[in-house]
Amino acid sequence: MKTVRKTSLLSIIMIPILLLSMFVSTPVKTSAETSLGLTVGAAILIDADSGKILYEQNADKSLGIASMTKMMTEYILLDAINEGKISWDQEYRVNEYTYKMSQDRALSNVPLRADGTYTIRELYEAMAIYSANAATVAIAETIAGTETEFLKLMNKKAEELGLEGYKFVNASGLNNADLFGMHPQGTGPQDENVMPARSVAKLAYHLLKDHPEVLDTSSIAKKTFREGTDDEIEMENWNFMLPGLVYEYEGVDGLKTGTTNLAGYCFTGTAERNGTRLIAVVMNAVDSKGAGSYKARFDQTAKLFDYGFGQFSKQEIVPANYVFKGKETIAVTKGKEDEVEIAVKEPISVVINTNEKDLYKPKLVLEKETLEADVKKGTVVGKVVLERTEGKDLGFIDGKEYSTDVVTTQTVERAGWLSLFFQGVGNFFGNVWGGITGFVGGLF
Repeated sequence: MKTVRKTSLLSIIMIPILLLSMFVSTPVKTSAETSLGLTVGAAILIDADSGKILYEQNADKSLGIASMTKMMTEYILLDAINEGKISWDQEYRVNEYTYKMSQDRALSNVPLRADGTYTIRELYEAMAIYSANAATVAIAETIAGTETEFLKLMNKKAEELGLEGYKFVNASGLNNADLFGMHPQGTGPQDENVMPARSVAKLAYHLLKDHPEVLDTSSIAKKTFREGTDDEIEMENWNFMLPGLVYEYEGVDGLKTGTTNLAGYCFTGTAERNGTRLIAVVMNAVDSKGAGSYKARFDQTAKLFDYGFGQFSKQEIVPANYVFKGKETIAVTKGKEDEVEIAVKEPISVVINTNEKDLYKPKLVLEKETLEADVKKGTVVGKVVLERTEGKDLGFIDGKEYSTDVVTTQTVERAGWLSLFFQGVGNFFGNVWGGITGFVGGLF
């Protein structure tokens, strides 16, 4: 009976402890396989500086990209501006096709006058802020003569960037059925641009690397097109996560939305906080009931940004001048010294899950086991790579690896002729003696 009382007393004591544990939040160690419960056709999140992939979901399936296509048109335009092929104040004269398209307000457009001329800067701002489709076609025609020829430039740039799984059929991202029968030659009347989320992120990554000035325009929440004229029209950015707009999110300053029946609600967003910039891509976003909407795409993007900014930080895994234990030197022949010290040249710092730093270990990969003097300080002898010891690492958007050079940390001069002579004699007799002992040993 005494034992029963003790057990009962212990149970009474444990009940409040167990109840308390249910309400105490314990930090959960997340991993590359973490599911964020996104309701999207595909998604990916990367660090904009390094291209490190932080999260992905169905990222290799080709899906409709709608007006996210315009990032490629922006890329080619900004290339052309930098190369002096066209200028911001260069004027475009509206033709029958761009006029007719611009009058369709069911599409995203700024109306263009049939007899009007517009500067490239005006058209670019209309494209980047308001996703104006006729303005986009006008830019394509200015650069390449026709939209058909512009497709060739799009495909060429996609190949240069190493994009995969893409198909471009027009410059704007509309379904070809919306192009009044004027779709580019060689494309079908119902075709639409497609690309996997991974390639969309890669396109955005290189766009920001090569043309960071794109954010100067993509960050404009509202602007008046042709202000002060009879043609003025208010342009509100379709990126409702910008400051002052309905789904404002701290740090967002780009990049491009997209919506069609095929693609659903898509968004390539970028945000910067405390020196860290992220790029998020969501495709065919829906709400909990399966309905697509503007809110759904921005809600899903916010989840990605929350995860990235909340769980990840830049961590130094390998410091500069790091020396591998047991491999502090490599051999040197014909030198005043018979070995030279080696160390890691630059530190390796990577944006990773804050809790996972200890899962990454440095591995030494030498190109040569021996150097011949003269050996200069700073000679590259190999590299150090990081290996994850547990779980899956998602790698980088451009396929690179965590690595940095391993170099010599001192100079070893070549020995004089007399020293080399005696080294040679020593090597000769060493080889002879090794041969004799090997022979004798073989007899027994």
